Amino acid sequence: MKALRLALTAMMGGVAMLAMPAMAQAPTQSPTLDAIRARGTLICGVNTGLAGFAQPDSQGVWRGFDVDYCRAVAVALWNDPTKVRYVPTTAQNRFTALQSGEVDMLARNTTWTLSRDTSLGLEFSTTNFYDGQGFMVKTSAGVRTARDLQGATICVQPGTTTEQNLSDWARANRIRFTPVVIERLEEVVGAYVSGRCDAYTTDVSGLASTRSAQPRPAEHMILPDVISKEPLGVAVRHGDQRFADLVKWIHFGLVGAEELGITAANVQQAAQSDARPDAQRMLGRSGELGQMLGVDNLWMVNIIRTLGNYGEIFERNLAPIGLQRGPNALWTNGGLQYAPPLR
Repeated sequence: MKALRLALTAMMGGVAMLAMPAMAQAPTQSPTLDAIRARGTLICGVNTGLAGFAQPDSQGVWRGFDVDYCRAVAVALWNDPTKVRYVPTTAQNRFTALQSGEVDMLARNTTWTLSRDTSLGLEFSTTNFYDGQGFMVKTSAGVRTARDLQGATICVQPGTTTEQNLSDWARANRIRFTPVVIERLEEVVGAYVSGRCDAYTTDVSGLASTRSAQPRPAEHMILPDVISKEPLGVAVRHGDQRFADLVKWIHFGLVGAEELGITAANVQQAAQSDARPDAQRMLGRSGELGQMLGVDNLWMVNIIRTLGNYGEIFERNLAPIGLQRGPNALWTNGGLQYAPPLR
């Protein structure tokens, strides 16, 4: 019996030793957050100028869907959306800017792919915008589907998933085309508008943005064909899980707030009421969710009060350029936006 007890004790000890890693605390150190707090400013890599996503207004103030994600991080850290410095990045230099530490995060309509996730030292927080690649042509061209682009010249930016998708699609559909590859966004758009290209291809969101910025948007048509999946998301440097967690859960908090009907207009009242338990946790009335992320427990109250929920951010920035919610509707409305439980 004594031998049996010793054996059982050893086995239990082994189980306990095996179980210990699962009980380990989440990492508390974040070199990125330490640097941001010491600097007093978040440095955010954004597009060089894409209406609806990231573009300075007439006063030089950056506005847009991606910009609001930068501002949300600043609100979580300091309750001050102005503590952001925006660094315009191109499709070619955006990843180098993040890898080198020139920017703290990349909120720049960037597609999450396996190779980018594993070989570039990046970590994508989550998909904050579901997109797909399409084509835009001049309405006068008489083109109605992408298959009508046989023999066309097509403008495309290098260093993007767009370039590879275009080649794959053309090969699979036996479409002959001549690519016109130009790096800078304003130059590739200019080539399309001037007639150097018959069509322009990029994410449908980018096409809608470009069309909305033209003097006569009705002269440009986005074809119905969508040839790829383009899950867009905020990227941070790999290896700093604490900062990645904060960026990720800010998005989920914005989506969760919309699910609960919590808006910029009612968040203060909701935070002071005996709301349902999940709302109480989100708004810091119970639990310590903010502290788990290294920020104030009122992080989501401050973010929603300043920026609104996910739906409000979408409507403010993307509805004006003609984008519908589509797959970016809440899961309860047939979309793909879904927040894990904040608990």
